[in-house]
Amino acid sequence: MPGGIWNGSIAFGLVSIPVKLHTATSSHDPSLHQYHAADAGRIRYWKVCEIDEEVVPPEEIVKGVEVDDEVVLLDDDDLADLPVSSSKTAEVVEFVPVEQIDPIHYEKSYYAEPGKAAGKPYVLLREALAESGKIAIVRITLRRRESLAALRPRGDLLIVHTMLWPDEIREPQFSGAGGEAKRQELAMAGTLIESMSADFHPEKYSDAYQEALEDLIADKRDGRRTAAKKPKDEPKAKVINLMDALQKSVDAKGAKGGRSAKKTAKKTAAKKTAAKKSTRKKTAAKRKSA
Repeated sequence: MPGGIWNGSIAFGLVSIPVKLHTATSSHDPSLHQYHAADAGRIRYWKVCEIDEEVVPPEEIVKGVEVDDEVVLLDDDDLADLPVSSSKTAEVVEFVPVEQIDPIHYEKSYYAEPGKAAGKPYVLLREALAESGKIAIVRITLRRRESLAALRPRGDLLIVHTMLWPDEIREPQFSGAGGEAKRQELAMAGTLIESMSADFHPEKYSDAYQEALEDLIADKRDGRRTAAKKPKDEPKAKVINLMDALQKSVDAKGAKGGRSAKKTAKKTAAKKTAAKKSTRKKTAAKRKSA
């Protein structure tokens, strides 16, 4: 990972840890452009003014925003006057429990490479975070924009996730489905979840579309004819009864005791109901004695 997109320090109390940030993710999709089918000439887009329909050179283009049907133009000098932080310090402002951060807040990920002579404080912060089960919230300026970020350990490295500001997260304009799940259905769904449970190993998954696209490009480049791909199996007819659908799903996954899964679900639901009734009776008895 040559270079790095940011050089600075993580401020942890009075401890300063020099680091260099590297982009942690990238797209594996090949870049598809538009070409003229007749001669393979690249299709280009010109920046044209919609008023005079003339091509505008880069030096005559400025930024702007539309406010109340009026366009407000902003040139480089205007933007230069904004109070943009140029700090090269990512300051830890607080530590929060991991489970309190909804993943919807995460934006981009970066690896933090320790700088020279930063080994000891880097390892200290990494191990302290790992033992505490908490994430450090930092303020960091990347590409002239200050943002919140989450700092957490990942293996032997620290990783920085830039975060969206609260007003950048949309509130849903609709509610979840109504209705109520029956105990027997919940028990059966639990059986299905158990039958499909496993440890997460991302390397066992692959992007079938991307792989097929790469094969197609290679075949076309080498002049080979491409074989028609078989269409995926269409989804089977919907099962109207939810319990039947769950039962069929459990059976299809080959769950242990799949044939008796419905009976197991009934027994589990009955046990939970009985346990609740027993708890209510005990609570009532205690109130009377009190």
